[in-house]
Amino acid sequence: MKTIRIHLILAVVLLIFLAGCGTAATVSEGGPGNASDPNASSSSPKSGPQVVKVALNSVPVPLFSFLDENNKPAGFIIDYLRELEKKLPEYKFEYESVDNEGQLIGTDSGKYAFAANFWFKNPEREKKYLYPEHAFGYAITALVVRQDRNDIKTLDDLVGKKLVPMSPVSGFRYILKDYNLRHPGKEIKIEDVDKTTHAEDLKLVDSGRYDAHLINVNQFEDVMKKLNLNVKIGGVISKEPVYFIFNKNQTELAQKVDAKTVELIEDGTLSKYSEQWFKVDVFKSLEYVQQGYKFRKEY
Repeated sequence: MKTIRIHLILAVVLLIFLAGCGTAATVSEGGPGNASDPNASSSSPKSGPQVVKVALNSVPVPLFSFLDENNKPAGFIIDYLRELEKKLPEYKFEYESVDNEGQLIGTDSGKYAFAANFWFKNPEREKKYLYPEHAFGYAITALVVRQDRNDIKTLDDLVGKKLVPMSPVSGFRYILKDYNLRHPGKEIKIEDVDKTTHAEDLKLVDSGRYDAHLINVNQFEDVMKKLNLNVKIGGVISKEPVYFIFNKNQTELAQKVDAKTVELIEDGTLSKYSEQWFKVDVFKSLEYVQQGYKFRKEY
């Protein structure tokens, strides 16, 4: 009888141990607070911060997000994310690198809580995603032309000209679409292309096949560091507010990020990072930014 009783006790202990292992596996494989469940409710204080899955750009964006010489994430967006994590200890961000289309699809489906990129705001995206009220920064857009041209400095100058084709998901399209709505009868022609690179786009201008290309100033400068092209900035066009986009169910997270973004703007933190990465405070007026941007002489 003693032997049977001992065996029964051991069996009960083993069952309790296995049950404990099963519970732990459930949490790690998708329970509350796990990265595979970005829409999960907040964890209790004892279970630690809630893990939030974030889509980060897989294609380097000059000065915004890229890998440094030590293969570590760096740039304005990375510093901004680190500041957010400091201010929101109840969350732990877990990153996955993915291209633009994957960020949009993954955030819409709920795979990611939000996409950390410099997204422009437009009506189509606002139907699918949550936007914070306040921008975390600004993209400075410019027209690139050949060195020997001085006839294209503003969007008005593009009417009747050939602009380098752009992707259907490009934020620059909405700058042009808005312009066309405000200038009926004098629209800028927009051509489509599935995928391209900034280097390829600038080469099209350099070759004379196209008159101009609309691009982020930082991306232009990055290409010009690597290629000897006969192109220049014709004119700085706009200062476009940029945002992270959130899954529609992430209302609380989006509101918290927005509130902390305001704090980071008001205390000068984001202005400091802007000057560090872009050599100008993009939170100031467009006129100030235009004067502050120092284009290299070789451009």
